Amino acid sequence: MTQRPAVLIMQRHLAPLSAFLEGAYDVYRFWEGPPIEAAGDIRALIVAGEFELDKDLIERLPNLSLVACFTAGYDGIDVEWCRARGLPVTHAPGVNHEDVADHAIGLILASRRQIAEGDRAVRAGEWSLSSRSITTSLSGQRLGIVGMGHIGEAVARRAEVMRMDVRWWGPRAKEAAWPRADSLIALARDSDILVVACRADESNRGLISQDVIDALGPLGLLVNVARGQLVDEDAVIAALREGRLGAAALDVFAEEPTDAARWAGVPNTVLTPHTGGATTEAVQGMLMLLLQNLSAHFANEPLQTPVAD
Repeated sequence: MTQRPAVLIMQRHLAPLSAFLEGAYDVYRFWEGPPIEAAGDIRALIVAGEFELDKDLIERLPNLSLVACFTAGYDGIDVEWCRARGLPVTHAPGVNHEDVADHAIGLILASRRQIAEGDRAVRAGEWSLSSRSITTSLSGQRLGIVGMGHIGEAVARRAEVMRMDVRWWGPRAKEAAWPRADSLIALARDSDILVVACRADESNRGLISQDVIDALGPLGLLVNVARGQLVDEDAVIAALREGRLGAAALDVFAEEPTDAARWAGVPNTVLTPHTGGATTEAVQGMLMLLLQNLSAHFANEPLQTPVAD
């Protein structure tokens, strides 16, 4: 084995991390070809948590001792499978939730106040004083939040300041400053806006089903800043086309990048390319945690942010 620990970066979009790792580690990049000759040297995987972890690859890395997730989310990583093999997993919680909450509010504003449509009208010379659009005030809107974790709480705080009526639902009761609905269907039925902000795993795939969408109704707005797999995307598109759902504002999708043709002609949508938590400050915070976790692991010190569940 090499004297310096070797790490393997799994996804191409994490390539910029190389510059911060190469001073202390031997860095391999999976997209340049599986590191067959270095398999025995690799001690840590660097991953983005939304992508499914390659279990077959792990089985071929005999000295692997850490899965270091750069992101806060880790739904692509089978944590129990890793734990059963004595393989710790770290991630970056509490770094970008405020930015994601900002983005959720931005999506709500963009949809309810038709900001993008107004921009297009001005640029196209279609601004007419005789046909000014009338939009919806956020004050008094009933906001339902699916999941009251870091992101959900941050959304709720912002919405309360904007004089929205906040409630939430999650599968487990917890102390919160806002009332918890009896069920997800009840939350959707009693909400004007439904924000999806919960963690994703296999147990809640398609959580926002056709029944939930129909409960939200033809005047309702669905906002997703969590994970695309939580929402039945086909049901959303059908409901928008048929007028059974009022609008959708989405930052995450079932397949990413999503196919532009999939959304062609779908009305009342605001779509952003999974940028909710992508701020300079958040990326710097995630990088710091990644470096701290790697350093602590190889120094046999307590990890900064191990996955606890």
